[in-house]
Amino acid sequence: METNTHNIYLFKAFDAYSYSLEETMEALNYALSYDPENTEALYLMAQVYAFQLKDYETAKAYFEKLMGIDVKMPKIYPNYIWVLMRNEDYPQAQRLLEFALTVKGTDKPLLRLLQGQLLESQNVLKASLAAFEMAKDEGGNSDFINYVKGEIERVKDKRSSRKEKKKNKKKKKSSSKKKK
Repeated sequence: METNTHNIYLFKAFDAYSYSLEETMEALNYALSYDPENTEALYLMAQVYAFQLKDYETAKAYFEKLMGIDVKMPKIYPNYIWVLMRNEDYPQAQRLLEFALTVKGTDKPLLRLLQGQLLESQNVLKASLAAFEMAKDEGGNSDFINYVKGEIERVKDKRSSRKEKKKNKKKKKSSSKKKK
């Protein structure tokens, strides 16, 4: 009976998610009271805190608990990495990314996309472009590939504008030296 009640609350939480946070949270709290280690309930709770409430520390805590229960649950990695990036936990995000790429069943192209975004956020644009190219090559649908192409173009524009700024700075320095 306990498992059945737990499932009813879990289904209610899934059904209410994103349009009624109050109902979602109530159902999740009931579901977790029946089974505090239910991976689906913990995953949804982490998503609520990450994407709806923007409480990344609490989301991290749920993801960490979830990983302690089932480290091979492939769907948690992209969202957990995203949370770590938003929370500026870059070294931890990098380590998790490297591990996630070894887990069977993970969305490798999406992880490569996140790798590119992680590197870009740390201003490592050349490596970021390489990761985006790998994501594009591994992508399995047109929408994803087009999105990655947009990311590539954006980073290329960023790189060229930085090069242009450096070039202008050098010109200013050399012209100021000539005036002296």
